[in-house]
Amino acid sequence: MYLCICNAIREKDFRALAPVCAGTAEHIYAELGHQPQCRQCLDEAEEILDEFRCCAA
Repeated sequence: MYLCICNAIREKDFRALAPVCAGTAEHIYAELGHQPQCRQCLDEAEEILDEFRCCAA
């Protein structure tokens, strides 16, 4: 499933970087070579990061 339609970022690609990339969703977008466009996906992206942060704690 796509997390970000504007940049064609798949959720699985975002999740693959979430455990190893510190910072915000925007940092992971940068690691993937993109930046948020319309920004509608950032809430869901931050929720995914929160899942990893909760599990790591």
